[in-house]
Amino acid sequence: MRRMSSERHDEQEHFFSAAKVVAGLTMLSRVLGLVRDMVIVPLGGPVLADRFWTAFSIPNLFRRLFGEGALSAAFVPVFTDVDEADESGRARAVLANVGGLLAVILAALTVLIWAGLLVWWVVARTAPATDFLIGMTGLMLPFMLTVCLLALGSAALNCRGHFWYPAAAPILLNIILIATAAWLAPLLAASDAGQFVVIAVALLAAGTAQLLGVLWLLRRGGLALFGRPWPVRAETRRIARLMGPMFVPLSVMQFSAFSDKIIALVFTRGDAHPGFPLEAGIVRCLYAAARMYMLPLGVLAIPIATVVFPLFSRYAARNDTTSLRQTTNRALRLCLFLGTPAGVGLAMLAEPAIRVIFQRKDFTAADTVRTAWVLRAYCLGMWAYFCNHILLRAFFSDRETRRPLALSLAMSVLNIGLVLGLIWTPLKGAAVGVATATTSSISTVVLVMMLRRRWGRIGFRKIATSVARVLVASALMGAAVWACAEYLPGVFRPWIPRPRIPAIVIGIVAGAGVYLLATIILRSPELGELGKRPAPADQPPPAARP
Repeated sequence: MRRMSSERHDEQEHFFSAAKVVAGLTMLSRVLGLVRDMVIVPLGGPVLADRFWTAFSIPNLFRRLFGEGALSAAFVPVFTDVDEADESGRARAVLANVGGLLAVILAALTVLIWAGLLVWWVVARTAPATDFLIGMTGLMLPFMLTVCLLALGSAALNCRGHFWYPAAAPILLNIILIATAAWLAPLLAASDAGQFVVIAVALLAAGTAQLLGVLWLLRRGGLALFGRPWPVRAETRRIARLMGPMFVPLSVMQFSAFSDKIIALVFTRGDAHPGFPLEAGIVRCLYAAARMYMLPLGVLAIPIATVVFPLFSRYAARNDTTSLRQTTNRALRLCLFLGTPAGVGLAMLAEPAIRVIFQRKDFTAADTVRTAWVLRAYCLGMWAYFCNHILLRAFFSDRETRRPLALSLAMSVLNIGLVLGLIWTPLKGAAVGVATATTSSISTVVLVMMLRRRWGRIGFRKIATSVARVLVASALMGAAVWACAEYLPGVFRPWIPRPRIPAIVIGIVAGAGVYLLATIILRSPELGELGKRPAPADQPPPAARP
């Protein structure tokens, strides 16, 4: 028993240590993504920009649904079972069958959407702005194919304990888009519409380059991403059965974010609809705010969720409920420990950060104010966004999909209803952030309650104690960040041309320092768990009583 406990501990530490590697690469990727957005977001007037970002969101929606969402969530447990059995050639055959079938489905879906866009363009006789939306959507749609296949190959690599390339692949994408938007697009096109076209073509090239990298690594590992889609293997059918109920739970945030953009575009004030509540450019503001709040989410939460999902799946395959409870407890505490201060700090820095990053060219001071209010609203649910990634993967690894499905359907309907109602209030565009934060918070609380009923005690007392420490430390950190953002620009203004930049940097450093010091004084065990050695407090929670 002692040997098994030691092996289980070593296995957990390997996967949690990998989170640090993923976090480092993801941090670099997100920083480059921010640079990319700094270059692209200010391009074009509000009308063209709204339509470009709406078109850009369509292949990214399918990426999150088919690639990083339901398919990966269903694929990881099944592939892990096969790989754990260590049957020669079976894992390779499963991946090749799933990859081949996915390629056929995505290719057919691309053709169908192209046909629909063509019919829309021919029959509707749309305005020039709508023609631009149709053209951009059709041009960028094939990115869906390459990025979804990349996500599937990355999931297989993660199951084998290989995390660095899946985390680093977006770096390549961002470098290509930055170079294109900053240098190539202005060189090849003088108009905003022409530059958007060049950027869309570069997106397709970058997606192809990413996919080639994962294909090479899979081949080195004895795996193949492509194979004959037929006959469909039993494991592939099992993945499809799992994927169906998972599709909605993992897709609520993605569908909600996409529907938010469509609602915003439809209810934008114009000559034909002067009484509508939203002003042109709101879709670009929503995109910029989402990119800001997804920065800490991608750097801090996704690495934890990425590495614990295969670990969840291993324990579920062994019926090791004790380890499932222990890993869930640890992952949730880490998410709360990182997500709560991230939301507080980002809310304090919302307006100055957006002004520094995006306010130039056609992105005006009014756009900055609107985006900042949306971002602050999003930040209300930061802790829930972090935890949701862990909780859904915990359910899926244990093959429970019905209850998350029902909950997600309810939250999706509630989100749309809240947005449609609140945009007519003084919140206007910030209604999107309020709706997202509200539904995510409700979803997190309900998922925790359902998980406790399923597995027994997951250490609520330990989580509650951790939350109390985190709230105190986050409040102190928020005060420090607010003071720096509020008063330092006036101090630096006589000597520095752009005083908000050093004020933001000092605010981030000061906030991190205050938070670290507060958690040390409060003796938060999560500090030890984030280090090389886990804190002594990281012990399995007591087994559930019958």
